[in-house]
Amino acid sequence: MPRPLWSGAISFGLVTIPVKLVSATQDRSVHFHQVHTEDGARVRVRKYCEIEDREVPVGEIGKGYEVSTDTLIAVTDAELEAMPLPTAKAIEIVAFVSAASIDPVRLSGDSYFLQADGQVAAKPYALIAKALARNTKVAIAKLAWHGRERLVLLRVRDGVLLAHVLKWDDEIRDPAELAPKEPEVTDAEIAEAVHLIDSMTTDDISGYRDTYREALEAVIEAKAEDRQPSAPRAAAGKPGGKVVDLMAALQESVRKARTARGESGEEAEIHEMPESKPKKKTTATKPAKKAPAKKAGKTAAAKKPTRRQRGA
Repeated sequence: MPRPLWSGAISFGLVTIPVKLVSATQDRSVHFHQVHTEDGARVRVRKYCEIEDREVPVGEIGKGYEVSTDTLIAVTDAELEAMPLPTAKAIEIVAFVSAASIDPVRLSGDSYFLQADGQVAAKPYALIAKALARNTKVAIAKLAWHGRERLVLLRVRDGVLLAHVLKWDDEIRDPAELAPKEPEVTDAEIAEAVHLIDSMTTDDISGYRDTYREALEAVIEAKAEDRQPSAPRAAAGKPGGKVVDLMAALQESVRKARTARGESGEEAEIHEMPESKPKKKTTATKPAKKAPAKKAGKTAAAKKPTRRQRGA
């Protein structure tokens, strides 16, 4: 069981629920130390006091805010704890909103489980968990933690309350300046893109793996065993610089996606949009029509004797 990172209470109207905050995820990334490239020795970062010119232990290190180049304002932990914030030891629920109304860009990536702290918390904890599970609402709350107040989203997963840290409004950049000029996109192309989305839709994303980490671990293992790492595999489907037929690319993507899902080739054909093929594939289908044209010519040649006989 992971170590609790914070303890306090959920404030839900007049209801108080003692809880502990526990990390909901674990870091599986490969972490590196800094080394001297000449001899492989560790390069360590030591913390020195500029005035006393000596290394300072962790117990003597505090917080300071830089107001100018040469001026730091020291702020102690006691001063931070004495700040008049109702969220200092409480997760204060301020509103309930529809889960669909939360823009994913607000999610910071930090998620935590809320564990009921003691028997007294069991019933109110279960109450709010069951109430949230019964509808599509999520709770929006405020929490002061690690020197700042955070906005969090509370939801239920398998009967356990889960907190996701959200970005504040002023932490989200305006994307207007990044939006491209509106290109001309046909209804047929949009419909084909929707077909592609449908063909790639799944309810389970549990099978995906961190292949970069696996490859990196294989490299480290090979070097530890004093052998050469495996040669890299050729990249599949590298994007080229040439312009492609967008509709043809979409239709081929739909075909491949459906084939990968085990669907037959007949089912991979697009029947819902008979208008889309003539519009975009006119030039692409001309070479394919040459063969039928030759067959038609042969048929006409075969019929000539019949016509002469009729003339006779």
